[in-house]
Parts: sequence; structure tokens; C-alpha cells
Amino acid sequence: MTRLVATAVAAATVFAPLAAAGPAAAAPPEGACQGTPDPAHEVVAELPWAQQLLDLNRTWPHSTGAGVTVAVVDSGADADHPQLRGKVLRGEDFFLVGNLPGNFDCVSHGTAVASIIAASPAPGVGFRGVAPDARILPVRITDRELSDNGDPTPINPGVVGQGIRYAADHGAKVINLSLSGHGDYRAIGDAVAYAQSKDVLVVAAVGNRAAQGTQPSFPAAYDGVLGVGSLTIGGERADGSQTGPYVDVMAPGEEVLAATRAGGHNYWAGTSFAAPFVAGVAALVRSAWPKLTAPEVADRILATADPAPGGRDSTEYGAGIVDPYRAVTEDLTDAEPLMVPPVVEPPVDHAAVQEADWWSGTSAAAKAGTGLVVLAIVVAAVLGWFLPRGSRRRWYAGRAPVLPDAPGHAETPDQMFLFPKAPGQRHR
Repeated sequence: MTRLVATAVAAATVFAPLAAAGPAAAAPPEGACQGTPDPAHEVVAELPWAQQLLDLNRTWPHSTGAGVTVAVVDSGADADHPQLRGKVLRGEDFFLVGNLPGNFDCVSHGTAVASIIAASPAPGVGFRGVAPDARILPVRITDRELSDNGDPTPINPGVVGQGIRYAADHGAKVINLSLSGHGDYRAIGDAVAYAQSKDVLVVAAVGNRAAQGTQPSFPAAYDGVLGVGSLTIGGERADGSQTGPYVDVMAPGEEVLAATRAGGHNYWAGTSFAAPFVAGVAALVRSAWPKLTAPEVADRILATADPAPGGRDSTEYGAGIVDPYRAVTEDLTDAEPLMVPPVVEPPVDHAAVQEADWWSGTSAAAKAGTGLVVLAIVVAAVLGWFLPRGSRRRWYAGRAPVLPDAPGHAETPDQMFLFPKAPGQRHR
């Protein structure tokens, strides 16, 4: 039976884990982690390629996402990470029984997603979130990425549905779902519709199973959900990023840098990490244009996307590559384009046509007459030079003076030796 699994679970490959170095992890509640919690990682100072591509410094003077809450329905989010401190709400844990918060993380997946959305800039650190003044509502629905044998870990659709409804009821204006599956589960579909009824924009990863051929992908395929595909540093669709009519827009998703639980950063890959870039842009737009409805925010993101190799509205690239600056700043209109008036041929003025023909004929005659006059002048000049000289010689032919003998020219030999012969070498 088809099972819903987290996108990163399906193919969220971690690139070259960095040696642990950073602040001690905030201890999760006792017994909250099924396995060994992900360790801290080193801080990466370089400006990541995704942030360079999006050029966020140009957007932030217009919007930083202030006043917008983005729900991360995932593995939780580490509220103690230095770049997330002060902006992660308590949230809720739907994975474990009991009144537990969602603001801790055992596997770093949710923390990475949250940081792509809203991590604050930090001195000496190039990585930062798309909407640094947005708030994160962590909704915990799992704490495993892979099972002990490396297979994707299934997530209970009912738990996912509960998490989506909770986010919609607790102030989220954007919900990020970095998960996907082939099954259309009623619990999730109804929860998405419920969130949309509360004017919440739902953003979802399209999945990483392109190698298995074109397949449905939920929740990205639900009406009104922004489905996000993964882009490589070269600007092309990642090999695993699924294709289909549910692909609405593209964002960086291969070897993207993001925060890890307990401090530091790591590199991640998959549509799970492309989706939060678009969720962050949605927060920027909702902050800058608070009167826009969720569908209008989605339309703005799609209308301002940059061109992609697949062309606009393709099943590989959707509308193109998300552009935060254009999404926030461009003035859009829903008015119909103006129609170009038809070309009306003026009536023929026969008198003007006759006059133009007369002038054209006159011009041709004048040119011919001028040519004959010039020819006559040239002939007269030639005769004026030739006749007197012929008369003086009584019309006998003249003779050219005899030229002196020219020096002879030696014939070039078949082969010329430009370098001295080696000892013992003989001519052929």
C-alpha cells in the first residue's frame, strides 16, 4: 500500500557531515528521541550559493517577513539555535503522547527547514533565512528521517492532518510541508482544505522520486497548494525532483546550507529544502501586502518567477524560479490586456497615384537625358585628344620605346637547405 513519507526521508541526502563543534544542545524532553539525537555541527561562514542566487539584501529593505507566522510541520525545530533564538514559538508535538512542545528537534530536519525560512543574520556567517523577522510555529509529527536499515520512515497521515489543523488554528499564515507521498489521504486533504478556508497558504515539496517516472505527489497535488521542485547550482532541475502538473515553482534544493539542531550548519539536498525557500518568500509577500489573500499571494509568487530552462508552465519547472525581490516589489494588475486596434487601410487617392506616376516617369526621363549628355562629353574629350595626335603622325601606328634587358632570375631549386648539414649527411 502506498505510504506517505517525508520528502527528506525519501532522498534528503546529507553532504559531507561536518565535525561537531558548537554550543551544547538543548536537551529534548526525556525519552522524546527514538534514536541518538543528531550531534552539533561546525559553523559554516561562507555565503551559500542559494542566498547568492536569491540576493536577499535587495529584498529586505522592502520586507523581512515581520508579523507573519510560518508553521513548519516536520520533526520540530531547535529553538536554541543561535540563528533561531527568540523566534521559534512553543508549538506542539503530535508525534508523542503528552503535552509536549514542538520547539525541539532530534534529527535536524525541521530545524534546517525552519532556518531556511527565518534564520537571523549572524556576524561572520553567510547563511541567513529568507524572511528573518518571521516567526516559526513548530509542529512535530516525526523524529526519524530513516529507519535503522536506511528505508524511509512512514508518517501517520492522521498525525499530519492534526498538525496542519493545529497550525491553521494557531495563527499560521503560511504552512510548510516538506513531505510527500503517492497516496491521496483524506485526513491530509481535508486538513489542507481546512487551512485554506482560514486563508492559509500551503507550500509543499513535490518529492524526490523522479527516477520512478511521473507519479502523483501529495499534498503538492492538492488544489491551491504551491508545489516546489528542486534546483541545482547550475540552474537546472535536480535529477530526483519529480515532474508533473503539481510542480508550480522551483527553488534551490541541492547542496543547500541550513542550520542543524544544537548549533552549526550542514548541507542538505531534496525538495524538502526547496519548499522552505518558497514558504519564506510567501512570508515576505504576506508581510509587504497584508491585504492579499492566500491565493493572491500564490499568484504573485508565480507571476514574478524568473524564466527556467523548461519554459513557463512546464511540468518540470512550473512557472520558473522563485524571485523574492520581484515577488515583493512588482506592481501587478488583474486587468485584461489592452487590445491592439485593427489596422484600417485608407481609401486610395487616385489623383495622388497619377501624380506620383507622372513624377516617376519624369524623373526616369531626366536621368536618361543626363546620362546621354555625360556620354557625349566623354566622347568629345576622347576625340579632342586623339585626332590631333593622329593627324601629326599622318595616321601611322606609333611604336613603344625598347626596354633594356632585365637581369635573369635563377629557378628555385626543388629543395632548399636552410640549416647546415649534419656530419656525414649527403645530398640526394
